[in-house]
Amino acid sequence: MDSELQDFADKSVDYVEKLGAQYCDVRAEQQERKSVLVENNETEHVSTNNDRGLGIRKIKDNVWSFCSVTNPKSFEQIKDTIENSFKVGTSQSYNKKRINLHPTISKKTKIDFPVVKKPELEEIRKIGIECNKIILEIPNVIKSIVHPWYTINSKYFVNSEGSEILQNFTDVVVDMTSTSHDNGITQSVNITEGGRGGLEQILDKNKIQQSAKEIAQKSSQLTRAKPAKEEKATVIMNPDFVSLLTHEILGHPSEADRVLGKEMAWAGGAWWKGMLGEKIGSEVLNVFDDPTIKESLGWYYFDDEGVEAKKTMLVEKGILKNHMQNRETSQIFNSKPTGNMRATNYRFMPLIRMACTCIGNGDWNVNEMIKEVKHGYLISNMKIPSIDMKRHNWSISCQYAQRIENGMVTDLLRDVIVMGTAPEFFKSIDACGDDFTVRPITNCGKGDPMQSMIMGNGGPSIRGTATVKSVN
Repeated sequence: MDSELQDFADKSVDYVEKLGAQYCDVRAEQQERKSVLVENNETEHVSTNNDRGLGIRKIKDNVWSFCSVTNPKSFEQIKDTIENSFKVGTSQSYNKKRINLHPTISKKTKIDFPVVKKPELEEIRKIGIECNKIILEIPNVIKSIVHPWYTINSKYFVNSEGSEILQNFTDVVVDMTSTSHDNGITQSVNITEGGRGGLEQILDKNKIQQSAKEIAQKSSQLTRAKPAKEEKATVIMNPDFVSLLTHEILGHPSEADRVLGKEMAWAGGAWWKGMLGEKIGSEVLNVFDDPTIKESLGWYYFDDEGVEAKKTMLVEKGILKNHMQNRETSQIFNSKPTGNMRATNYRFMPLIRMACTCIGNGDWNVNEMIKEVKHGYLISNMKIPSIDMKRHNWSISCQYAQRIENGMVTDLLRDVIVMGTAPEFFKSIDACGDDFTVRPITNCGKGDPMQSMIMGNGGPSIRGTATVKSVN
């Protein structure tokens, strides 16, 4: 962390307090991002971006206000920004209820997340070229896009209650897409690999090369696959598909600001508002959010309110137990903050966000789950979600599916979408596999202005009932 930027953050808290604020916190952040785009064996672009600044949040006269300063050159510049934001906040202070924040213990700490193999621009360019070549070697592939990138981040949090928290971390990610064409049919398969750490996140056990080969083979095979007829049937969903399903119909409606109707932009509200303590799913459904899962893109030790990260049970044996809470909403729910307050960067005020929301592991072997299905579908890998504003009705397309007949996996199916309603589907889940996996999510949107956030989501293979059909 730039010592000058950290000093600006400390001074900003003191200055806001002098202006009469009830509370203040400041995030000083700096990030270096490098990326490469390789398409059909050609390096399309190489980019480097450096960003630094302050995000200043405060309460005065029971009104939240927020301002940010990009690349501040002097503290006088920051003071001017703070003073202007106070003027705006004061003009909105009429008829406001008192803002109560759950008390937290102040912390003073520095945390350096482990990086085994430090990323370098030339190294990720070579990885992009190698994976591109692997994809294009497969017959019928007409387009290959590989986008490796990494960020080196330093985030310093300080507040008027005495916390001083510095977290330094690196993220490495590769997005890949393979498109094939044959028999008049075009099919694309994509995947994202990566996590919090160094190049080991994509290189260990040849992970990224294997993924490149798999998506290329599958996109080629799908040009000869069959469409599925619409029917309601037993479905077994693999962990990659489950991670998006968990994100959309379990994670988002568990964010307390959505439950309260205070933040519904981009991802809506929650159908289970007011249902804490009630049964919303089967006995085998357990759901949690856990920022402490190491190497996940949602791994951190303190959130953007300085609250210490911890595992939070959201659903236990089908019973809705809790929501993700910040210091303010936890007072409303008579609960505790869960450490889920996060912002995309210093330019934004933090919102309640998932860290790593997952369905809990079960004890079923996946092959045994399949053997019990007389007629159904094996649903594999996430694609595109479409969810209503209450997260009640949902449809999610998959990369591909396969029929299950008499306990055997048979025909490969293309252009498949899976549909259901949240309460009916949750209650239908009768088996969870022992193959728990966390997947990277790099483009979750929430808020207005919209904040795009990275995180983890995951779970095991699960078995339930849903409607399946092909869209073409």
